[in-house]
Amino acid sequence: MTMQESVALVTGGSRGIGRAICLELARQGAAVAVNYAGSEQAALETVEACRALGAEAEAFRADVSRPEACEELVQAVKDRFGRVDILVNNAGITRDGLLMTAKAEDFERVLDTNLKGAYFCMKAAAKVMVRQRYGRVVNLSSVVGLRGNPGQTGYAASKAGILGLTKAAAKELAARNITVNAVAPGFIDTDMTAVLPEKAREAMLSTIPMGKPGVPEDVARAAAFFARPESAYVTGQVLCVDGGMAV
Repeated sequence: MTMQESVALVTGGSRGIGRAICLELARQGAAVAVNYAGSEQAALETVEACRALGAEAEAFRADVSRPEACEELVQAVKDRFGRVDILVNNAGITRDGLLMTAKAEDFERVLDTNLKGAYFCMKAAAKVMVRQRYGRVVNLSSVVGLRGNPGQTGYAASKAGILGLTKAAAKELAARNITVNAVAPGFIDTDMTAVLPEKAREAMLSTIPMGKPGVPEDVARAAAFFARPESAYVTGQVLCVDGGMAV
């Protein structure tokens, strides 16, 4: 198996970190299935950018918070490309709010997408990968899942859950030549962080030893490392891409 023979499914791949991961995998030769939930236009732009790099690519709409949608998504990718070698669980949302005032439904929605979505997609993809006796799963966690962050109890819980999910699945699937690893980004310049108030941005930057935010491509290169055939003896690991925040 080489990257040129691999098929990658990236959830939440239409923009930001997800788009950067799609492009990096395409650059390395993988065929890319770009999952999206809402913005078809953004997903199609990602597809075209992947194709411009010489890779096969196609967009697939699915709400990963629904288990049946995850099953259908993985089956659709397999039907289109014949395999599913790489799964990158990147889809995620935030519904920030203080613990005492946050709405229960916001907490549930964040866990449904960020944590349950990763679980459901892994469950569906594992069935394919076990039969192939090959697979690479990369889960997107966050420095917030390691350190916590005021006003983000739900998001922190979902991203901390990703770490446990990653380690448990890594042990279950290792004997079938399937690796499961996680990338934990810190403060990355994306549409999601662009809306932060200036004071919040400055406070965040003050906690980064490197003194600057990262860019989506920093995270994409880390995800691509775990996705490569050459990372065959690395599993159950968490790679922080955070400029030193979690140190």
